[in-house]
Order: sequence, then structure tokens, then C-alpha cells
Amino acid sequence: MGVSSRNSNVAVDPEQAGRLSLSDLKQVNHDASKATRSEQNMTLRQGIQLYPKAIAWSVLLSAAIIMEGFDKVLIANLFGVDAFKQKFGVQLADGTYELTAAWQAGLTNGAYVGEFTGLLLNGLLADRFGYKKTMIGALFAVNLFIFIVFFAQNIVMLLCGLILCGIPWGVFQTLTCTYAAEVVPVPLRPILTTYVNLCWVIGQFLASGVLKGVAERPDQWAYRIPYALQWLWPLPLMIGISFAPESPWWLVRKDREEDAKQTLLRLTSPEKHPDFNADETIAMMRHTNAMEMALSSGTSYSDCFKGTDLRRTEIAAMAWFTQAFCGAALIGYSTYFFQQAGLSDSDAFSMSLGQYAIGGVGVFIAWCLIQRVGRRTLYVCGDLVMVVLLCIIGGLGTIDAGSVGAQWGIGAMLLLFAAAYNCTVGPVCYSLVAEIPSTRLRQKTVVIARNCYNIGSIISNVITPRMLNPSAWNWGAKSGFFYAGTCFCCFLWALFRLPEPKGRTYGELDVLFERRVSARKFKSTSVDSFHVGGDVESEYTEKKEVSMHLEQINSKDHV
Repeated sequence: MGVSSRNSNVAVDPEQAGRLSLSDLKQVNHDASKATRSEQNMTLRQGIQLYPKAIAWSVLLSAAIIMEGFDKVLIANLFGVDAFKQKFGVQLADGTYELTAAWQAGLTNGAYVGEFTGLLLNGLLADRFGYKKTMIGALFAVNLFIFIVFFAQNIVMLLCGLILCGIPWGVFQTLTCTYAAEVVPVPLRPILTTYVNLCWVIGQFLASGVLKGVAERPDQWAYRIPYALQWLWPLPLMIGISFAPESPWWLVRKDREEDAKQTLLRLTSPEKHPDFNADETIAMMRHTNAMEMALSSGTSYSDCFKGTDLRRTEIAAMAWFTQAFCGAALIGYSTYFFQQAGLSDSDAFSMSLGQYAIGGVGVFIAWCLIQRVGRRTLYVCGDLVMVVLLCIIGGLGTIDAGSVGAQWGIGAMLLLFAAAYNCTVGPVCYSLVAEIPSTRLRQKTVVIARNCYNIGSIISNVITPRMLNPSAWNWGAKSGFFYAGTCFCCFLWALFRLPEPKGRTYGELDVLFERRVSARKFKSTSVDSFHVGGDVESEYTEKKEVSMHLEQINSKDHV
């Protein structure tokens, strides 16, 4: 059948619905309903065949996360490089050099301070200028800020550079995830959104490999070479992204329906799927956008805390906050953690490399599991498994520090923990925070959620170095007990509050949240997303606030 030539780009948002006949509204409803059923019935293979270009563009944008994962690992794991410690640390009583716990926390948290600003700016800039322009601007900025980090002469200058780098990193964190969620259909959403976590792992693995190669250098290049390698990423990404299509959902929200249709055709290969109809897909986007306008007309940050959007913000925020307090901080400090557990520097870097390699395999396992068991089951079970592993790590930490068996046992358990994390909470979180928000508030909701994660990470990065640092609390592997407790609290939240969005279109999720369906019944509840309150006519006209708005527009002879 190919792409239908019939024009379904009828204005259906609440601002114009009053001027449409009932037959037009029914036609739009019919087209949107067909597109929804098509997405629900689409297999993963069909999705790959129909949206190969969308997959490629999403993968390209997500590559920015590889750079951020690379940078973040450098911050924490350079604490184990002797040349870095001699340059920026203090001399201990035994003659060795070490960064104080306060400065360790300050450097790791400096980037998060910058990310707060970057995230808030992203929520505003991406809505106004689009994902593509915002991403290119952020890459240009990080290209400049790397100079400060590379040429840092003292620890204060290094901190300032990390704070500034954090601003574009904040953009990368959320924009890549929301872009992936908006350019692909239902069966591909969990794959492309969790791919963002794989990019993190790739960046972490590359950074660990670089650090292992330069860690034993006695000069300043032991830490300047890793910083210089950050310049490999921004320019190629800027060139590639300049050719990327904009999100069709963003174009629909800007009332640019024809542009949205052309973009959709750039993202798809219609000849591979004869039942695909671009007009019907745009009608579904317009219908969902109109329904959300009727339910909540605002698009500001404050609207994320009103009505049903408050619950959606809570879920997205807690899904990401869990990452900060499930014990994943020990993964970020893995090299330093292994050293404090008693392993040699060489063995510590080797274990970190193995940890990130296992993490990459874990994401592939998550791709298989998420299609079968869904997001909620994987997330809840992952929390529980991590609680058990953290308790074992803490228990091994109580054994005498000279025990070689205990040292390697701690290392093995942390590798298992990394595998469990990267099979469950790590990647699934990205899928949840991208799918749960409403389409009109997605960018701002994800920004708020990520900032909640950053708050948790700042707290974690203040206490984790103190737990591990021999000049502070010196808990070592016994830190596992602390994170076992916090991870158990996160498990309880997920058990009672985390819903299952598997297989749901954005319109269906809107209805489920509007009906206040409990988290444990999300999966089993049947819903017709195109008959929220009855027939299609009442869907657009019965809400008092929408009717009043229509009267104001009509009185101004709005076209």
C-alpha cells in the first residue's frame, strides 16, 4: 500500500478543535487509533526494518554519552594515579601522596554542580530551539571547556574546569534519552533508550583502558593524556548531528505538522512496511498532544508537579535517584575501591576493566530480558539481587585485611554487582524516565529526574570517599553494608510505586495515569486510549478550561 497520499494533517489540538466538524474529529481519531494499533502489533524485526535511519541517528546522538562516561570515570579513577596524587594531593605520614577526602568529594561533585545548570538550560533550550541545535551548542561548549581541564595548574583550576564541563554534560544526559524515545516506535523504545546506558559503559571501559596504560607514568602526562583524548569526540559529533532530523514529536508540539511528516519520512523506510502510513502516525502524535493539552495545558517546570504529572515526575525522579543509592557509587570508584581492599595498582585497574566489560555484556542481556519480562520486574528483581551482593561485600570486608582470599572475593562480588546493575537498574532506568513523562513535559520531567539523581550523587560522592579513604572513615569493603540498606529502601519503593509501561503507546500511558491506575495493575489494565471520557466529540469539548480557551481564540478570529 505504501505511504498514503490522503492528507490527515487536520488541526486537532484543543486550540483549533472547535472549528472542526465532528466528522473531521472522528477521522483524526480513526487515523490515530490505526497508528496506535499498528505500533502495538509491530514486532521488533518490523520496527528495525521500518526505522533503520531513526536507529542510526539515535545511536549517533547517544555517542555523546560515551564521551561523558569517559570523562566521569577519569574524575574518580585518577585518584589512584600516583602522578595525579603528587600534583594535586597532600603527603601523608608514610611519605605517600593522597587527595584528601574533601577534595575527592569536591572534584567529583564539581561536575554535578555544572550539570544542574546544564540540565535546567536544556529543559528550556530544547523546548525552544529543538534537540538538534541544543546538542550542537553543547558539543561546541564542551570542546572549549576541555582546555581548562587539560591546562589546569592547581586543584582549584581543575575544579572550575570540571564545573564548566558539567554544563554541557547535563545536556547530553537527558537530550540523548528523550530523542531516542521520540524517534522510534514502541518495540524499539526500550532498546534505544537503554542503549544510552551501554554508551556509558563503553566510555567507562575506554577510560579504564587509557588509565591502565598511563597510570604508571611518573610525569604529568599520566593525567593530561586522558584529558586530551576528550577532544576526539565533539567535532565529529557536531558534523554528524548537523545532518540529523529533528524529533517529529517536537515539530508537532510546535504546530509544524508538514515538517513533522517530512521528518518522519526521513526517519523511516516505508517501502519495508507496506502498512505504514505517515499521515496516521502524525495524527496519533497530534491526538496525544491534544489530549495532554486538555489534561494539562502548561509546559513549565511547575506543571511537572501538578495533577497526574506529579506522580509521573515522582516515578522518573525515583527511578534515577535509585541509581545513586543502590551501591553503584562503588562501581564509579572501583579502581580506588580495589586498591583500598588490598589489590595492587595493576590488579585494581585490570579488575576495573573487567568490571566495565561485564557491564557492557549486561546491557545486551537486559535487551533480551526487557522484551520478555518488562521494565518493572527487571528493575525490582535487580534491586533485590544487589541488596544480597552488597551484604556479601560488606561481610567480606569484616575479614582481616591481609587475607588474599577475602580481597579477591570482594573483587569478584563487585564484578557480580556490576553485572547485576548493568542487567537491571542501570539500563532500565533510562527506558523508564524517557517513557513515563507526558510528551509535552517529557524534556522538563527528565531534567528534574536527572537533577534528583545528581542530588543523590552529590550526597553519595561526599560520603563514599570518606568510607573508602584511609585518612577518613576507612570502612573499605564494609561500605557494602551501608549501601545494602539504602538499596533495600529503593527496592521497597519500586515494589509499590513503579508501574509497567511495556507495550504502551504514549496515549495509553496518559489514560492510565489520568485514571490513577495503581502501579501493580498497569500491566493488566485494558485501555482504549482514544475514548477517555466517552465519544470523540466530548474528548475535545467537555473540559471547561478547553472550552473557555476556544471561546477566547474564536473571539480573536484565530485562524
